[in-house]
Amino acid sequence: MAAPVYPGMTTTQEPPTGKTDAQAATSERRRTPAVIRLLVLATFVVILNETIMINAIPRLMTDMNITEQAAQWLSTAFMLTMAAVIPVTGWFLQRVSTRRAYATAMGVFLAGTALAAVAPVFEVLLLARIVQATGTAVMMPLLMTTLMTVVPERDRGRVMGTVTMAISVAPAMGPAVSGLILQLGSWRLLFAAVLPIAALIAWRGLARLENVGEPQLSTIDWFSVGAAALGFGSLVYGLSRLGEAGKLVPVSIVVFGLATIGVFVVRQLRLQRRDVPLLDLRILRHPTYALSLLLMSLGFMAMMGSMILLPIYLQNLRGLTPLETGLLVMPGGLAMGLIGPSVGRLFDRFGGRKLIIPGSAGIVLALAGLTQISTAMPFWQVLGLHALLMVSLAVAFTPVFTLGLGALPANLYSHGSSMLATLQQVAAALGTALVVTVMAGRAGSRIAEGATQAVAQLDGMRLAFLITAALSVVMVGIAFLLPKHVRPADEPETLDVAPTADEQPATAEQPATAEQGTVALEPVG
Repeated sequence: MAAPVYPGMTTTQEPPTGKTDAQAATSERRRTPAVIRLLVLATFVVILNETIMINAIPRLMTDMNITEQAAQWLSTAFMLTMAAVIPVTGWFLQRVSTRRAYATAMGVFLAGTALAAVAPVFEVLLLARIVQATGTAVMMPLLMTTLMTVVPERDRGRVMGTVTMAISVAPAMGPAVSGLILQLGSWRLLFAAVLPIAALIAWRGLARLENVGEPQLSTIDWFSVGAAALGFGSLVYGLSRLGEAGKLVPVSIVVFGLATIGVFVVRQLRLQRRDVPLLDLRILRHPTYALSLLLMSLGFMAMMGSMILLPIYLQNLRGLTPLETGLLVMPGGLAMGLIGPSVGRLFDRFGGRKLIIPGSAGIVLALAGLTQISTAMPFWQVLGLHALLMVSLAVAFTPVFTLGLGALPANLYSHGSSMLATLQQVAAALGTALVVTVMAGRAGSRIAEGATQAVAQLDGMRLAFLITAALSVVMVGIAFLLPKHVRPADEPETLDVAPTADEQPATAEQPATAEQGTVALEPVG
């Protein structure tokens, strides 16, 4: 029976000499395409920079004579730029070749990194971070779109497990990596260390990367570009400011951002009638994708909330240094990355729901455990709860990404990955705003009751963890609505809430037919 042929892949009709058909098929499935390996490595390096500045803020305040609020903009501006640029990547990736998209993303990222390493003043460093983020914004949608194009449906779980390391572990490892580098010297080393590594990856990538699929020439609606940048940028900025005193201005910015996004949505719905939207919202008509998007957003809120709260707890209340804090949370990030490929293989064998349900339950348990933090909690217990949270997120994220994007037809992959990446930024900002606002509000009320600063802050952290744990319970409910597997993209997508007993993933003994594996190129809807 013929194996499916995907754009950008080459196949042979006969297996290598000395191998049976089954052995050749197994060998072929276990081989991750070189284009994916290159893009995963590049994506890990660029996404790592999203959180690498967190531990450098105190040193920057001294070296550049700036306030903490100004220094925080180095992370906020990165996140804002990502949220503003990513919606455009769906159109961009359809219009240019794989090599050109890769060269553009890595070239812009390298330019921003080099500028940051030699920035003489804060304003130049801030500009460099914005340039860095512009290149980073292209990489993740490029990786996800390419993966969905070249990897057969039956192998996507295994390959997506590797991808999870880049898009989930990199931001989790940022603070730990920066804590180690800052022990060696100036904050400029953060960029000086990344620059040659990123340059080598870019050079090797361009030497070996091959184009996948064919570019599609299309016009761009500049009104949509402006509305997307203003809407998503305002929303992320407003959410990032909600934890500060005086909430009227941040709330107004959030409302303005939501209203502008509403205008953007209306514009896309009109453009879809001519099949030229900047971000094709027909992706949301697929129930599996929409549910996966919601579950992923809740998961990122939990992850970013813990990334904000734990360093505050460990440094302000337990007296650890930034390096010690980074080393304590590093095992969780490493475990998340190491388990990713194994989770992917389990997905290919057992389907999504059997992984997402226990993964979501593990997130609830970890966050519930963190509601009991105290000044006497053993550090090994904090490490264990954090590791449980990171592993559970990996167990949930890999099948969620695979199921969600797999539910879309091929012509919507780039739009689906762009939406996924955009909502990651919004969820990160919302999770940060939520935990900071709850912690500050609870601490303020406890201080008014006569509690000490330390006790009040600890109570605020417990309440913040409790609310994130309650939100993660919703993830468990959503997990029960997701199917084990998605149907091939060329068939009508329906939400399979209760699969039959004979529903099984594709195996070497039961390969997908050529008709099942061929992706559709016609627009949906």
